[in-house]
Amino acid sequence: MSTQFALNRTLNIAILTVSDTRTEKTDKGGLLISQLLEQASVHVVEKLICKDEINEIQAILKIWTSNDNIDAIITTGGTGIAKRDCTIEAILPSFTKEITGFGELFRFLSFTEDVGTKAMLSRAVAGVVNDKAVFVLPGSVGAIKLAINKLIVPELEHIVFELTK
Repeated sequence: MSTQFALNRTLNIAILTVSDTRTEKTDKGGLLISQLLEQASVHVVEKLICKDEINEIQAILKIWTSNDNIDAIITTGGTGIAKRDCTIEAILPSFTKEITGFGELFRFLSFTEDVGTKAMLSRAVAGVVNDKAVFVLPGSVGAIKLAINKLIVPELEHIVFELTK
């Protein structure tokens, strides 16, 4: 991560896996996010799994965005176009600002580096809720690696700096 923004502290992240089927033992996506962030010296302070239920997702988001010990939130899962996928619908209305470049770059990189035209099905988004960055990622391991390594980790310190200055 860049040091030019000099937060002079460890960044604290909360991770939410949205799935009707994942358990702590089978949550590969949440585990991968934790591992990649820890490798980048980002501290994971909260990690939960919840069902694809709008009210449940919104309740967790409200608690976490009110927690001064959390700098950013990363969700995984529930972003597709299947009937049960509702993470976008749960979180997007809470954004005070959308970070549109995140979704645009994510889909571009997905298209060029990984999944081809299937990238158009991705509804990955990012935005700001209560001065905290919220990244909403698909559940696939490939999507998580791409988003964390190429987009989130390189800019996270800068984003938090901008939101807290």
